[in-house]
Amino acid sequence: MILLPTPLTFFIAFLGGILPALLWLHFWLYEDRLEPEPKNLLIATFTAGMVATIVALICQNLIREYLPAPNIGDMLTAGAIISIFIWAGIEEVAKFGAAYFIVLKRREADEPIDNMIYLITAALGFAALENAFFLLDPIQSNQIMQSIITGNMRFLGSTLLHIVSSASVGIMLAFAFCKLPATKKIYIWIGLILATTLHTLFNFFILRSGENLLFVFAFVWVGVIILILFFERVKRINRSCIY
Repeated sequence: MILLPTPLTFFIAFLGGILPALLWLHFWLYEDRLEPEPKNLLIATFTAGMVATIVALICQNLIREYLPAPNIGDMLTAGAIISIFIWAGIEEVAKFGAAYFIVLKRREADEPIDNMIYLITAALGFAALENAFFLLDPIQSNQIMQSIITGNMRFLGSTLLHIVSSASVGIMLAFAFCKLPATKKIYIWIGLILATTLHTLFNFFILRSGENLLFVFAFVWVGVIILILFFERVKRINRSCIY
């Protein structure tokens, strides 16, 4: 008999997912501290990112029969890698859609750096709910230590992966900020392909590394360092393009 999580379990898992995500959000919002975004739009984008998690899960379940997600220990054939790519692509499109339909089409997104900020915000909303789902089982089973380990691993690994991959789309949009709409669409597709590729590589390394996750974390943290450098580059676009 499968025991459904109790409301308290849901609440604890939700806090365990959302609080670390908000901590990361505070860190990245500091990059745009001189001209901060409206709080109502940030909240709406973060919430839309959580909704995008459910949308992505529904889409992934619909294709599960045809493209099952590979697990650790499975043979990573060409077909399995294609499956990883498609599953990652679903999540990247869902995160982008959350930011795009909430704010990126609005006039409030009036600086190149805004694209990065809102896409990171949507990514963190996505990661918050996804992490909460991963915490449900160990919390329900009263595996306190496992819950802590799972939370920490996702805080330092998959959450940052979502940030880096979504920010890749934001970077492409920032570079296309002053370009024609048709060119912007091309940049969006390039960004989504890049984001999906990064996400696929992360999942591939996870499946191949097993318990040895040091290389995986190194991959993500190198991406974070590059992202911070791109933030500085995009800030210069602000000055040259707008002013």
